[in-house]
Amino acid sequence: MSLVRWTENAPLSARWHSESGFPPPRRLIVADDRLRAATTHRLTAEGTALLWRGGYHGARRLLSALSRRIDRKAPQPTPSPTETFRLQRRFRAHRARLLGRFLVLLEPDHSLALRRAPDVRRACTEAYGPPSGPTLVPLRELLGVLGAHQWREKGVPVPALGDDARIHPYYGVFAPVRGEYVDLVAETPLPTVGPGCGTAFDLGTGTGVLAAVLARRGVRRVIATDLSSRARVCARDNLARLGLADRVTVTGPELYPPGRAALVVCNPPWLPARPASTLDQGVYDPGGAMLHAFLTGLSAHLEPGGEGWLILSDLAEHLGLRTRAELLGAIEEAGLKVLARTDTRPRHPRATDPGDPLHAARAAEVTSLWRLAVRRPSGRTGGGRAEVLIHP
Repeated sequence: MSLVRWTENAPLSARWHSESGFPPPRRLIVADDRLRAATTHRLTAEGTALLWRGGYHGARRLLSALSRRIDRKAPQPTPSPTETFRLQRRFRAHRARLLGRFLVLLEPDHSLALRRAPDVRRACTEAYGPPSGPTLVPLRELLGVLGAHQWREKGVPVPALGDDARIHPYYGVFAPVRGEYVDLVAETPLPTVGPGCGTAFDLGTGTGVLAAVLARRGVRRVIATDLSSRARVCARDNLARLGLADRVTVTGPELYPPGRAALVVCNPPWLPARPASTLDQGVYDPGGAMLHAFLTGLSAHLEPGGEGWLILSDLAEHLGLRTRAELLGAIEEAGLKVLARTDTRPRHPRATDPGDPLHAARAAEVTSLWRLAVRRPSGRTGGGRAEVLIHP
């Protein structure tokens, strides 16, 4: 545990907590409503952290003003999508560091002692665990915690699970707001092994949404895994809410559970780049590690006649981070063949936002469900290159 010490009429200290993995500040000064945006920008750019003691709404306004000042220096798109992606990631990391120096103090019970501040205790306990003394946190992260609490309370509608069915994402667990990949799993014909699809694995289950879809489709037993303990708790909660806890077992942290299954589903992070923090792990997969672990382990965990379903966006290809040839080569090297591929277009707002620096790549993005099977050991059939295109 890291302690931050400062003087404010008397020597004080508090535990440091940053979900983004920022180190504790080396320099800290106390600030209030007299502080202006230009001064805030200069101090944070110099590496000074600000502990806010003014009103809550003033803090939010000043944080927004600081964001706008930082955004004036945002890089412009380049002719190279790869270079644009790298510049944007570098800028966002810089932006997050500066905004992460604007701090608030959570009291020993997780309350926020600022004028007109909301009650943040429940949201903080959900995200951080039980209170254990005064804690310094970046205001930007606290606002994320409050937003995640609202998502957790109201849930995300998932039509594939039935009328009014919702998934309740926890803080730090990837929310199923992009419904196209859920629909792919809901609509692709299940493999028939023996009397039906008896067992399925859902690797990297997150909120448990795909495990729930498989169970609702009639798979008799689903084993869902996840590296994150927070995700496993979230998945168990959602499956219990949906009345599916008796048919879905959630385990981890290993990617594959013991045994074999008629169906193995994996929706790995789509971009082979290093996450900036644990909060990014649902999007970024360093070197495609999870993707390759799924492919190389699949043949040892499929029942004869079983299928592996890989759900993957081709955004990485449009950004120059991975080629289609590299993906097909990894499939073939793992001793697998492609039975079919179903494509769909993303429906999220950023896909149609011309102001997004990565608009050209996002507009061309396709999300696919690849149906994979073990290649027969008698020789290559070229199945690793076969593609059946279906456009919903």
